[in-house]
Amino acid sequence: MHPTLLEFAKLDFNMVQATYHEELKYASRWWRDLALDGSLTFARDRLVECFLWNLGLNSEPKFGNVRRQVTKVAYLITVIDDVYDVYGSLDELKLFTEAVERWDIITVENLPHHMKICFFALYNTVNEIGYEVLRNNNLDVMPYLKKSWGDLCKAFLVEATWYYSGYIPTLEEYADNAWITIAGPLLSVHAYCQLGDHENISKDALECLTANQSDLIRSSSMIFRLAKDLATSKDEVERGDVAKSIQCYMHETGASESIAREHVQQLISAWWTKMNANLTAASRGVFPSSFINIIQNIARMAQYMYQYGDGYGVPNLEAKDRIC
Repeated sequence: MHPTLLEFAKLDFNMVQATYHEELKYASRWWRDLALDGSLTFARDRLVECFLWNLGLNSEPKFGNVRRQVTKVAYLITVIDDVYDVYGSLDELKLFTEAVERWDIITVENLPHHMKICFFALYNTVNEIGYEVLRNNNLDVMPYLKKSWGDLCKAFLVEATWYYSGYIPTLEEYADNAWITIAGPLLSVHAYCQLGDHENISKDALECLTANQSDLIRSSSMIFRLAKDLATSKDEVERGDVAKSIQCYMHETGASESIAREHVQQLISAWWTKMNANLTAASRGVFPSSFINIIQNIARMAQYMYQYGDGYGVPNLEAKDRIC
């Protein structure tokens, strides 16, 4: 051990930690100004967990703006997920989905007060993000950001329709929708747009992302989805969530829960194999290495956050210790 190197390592750790603290303060001020926790009391309040997620996606100090902006996005995803799972009736959710797809404030006039507040929080935040990218990088990303939110809400609506009708899909049918509802594609689009201060971002890459044509993102999102399903709390299911992969497999095959869980674990391993195989193709494509690393880390952070149960939906002692 070299004492001087050790001292430099300590100083570097403290400097980076101070940077993270400032980013969390920024996110906290934004959250306080947004004030959704007071208006949408039914929704989960997971700002710090959202920040921890984004810290795991890209920890390099220079990518602070990626973490700041995607933390906002992750927080809004959680709130809107709860609107679909807990609050809205099916008719109201159809109207909300239409409003997001059209990205038009006129369409929200028939929505309940709380859903109007949620829409305006989303509308204003994402428009501000799009403006910042346009100002700093001379690239209009709003069409891609809007489409990613429209795709997410349409997928949420599919799940809500299944829930209200009592329909339990096959595992394949569930997976085709659930890799979008886990929000991996949406997070990827927003994260990519925020890399413009350090990387060259292009419309070709954004077209690929919003067309859901990236095998790498699908693999990462499926690992995210299945890891979450293994840890989904009974409280979340009882609040109104749709049947997950385990329940779908049990219903489709008649398997026991233990066998279904083992099958899902095998699927996670298979998706890891697919993602690793896709890395070579991705490295030769239109995405920079920093973005490819973020996509890998979405899958890694999923298994980290859900290692000891649902450390996000119902934060447990292990999740709180890791945050502290």
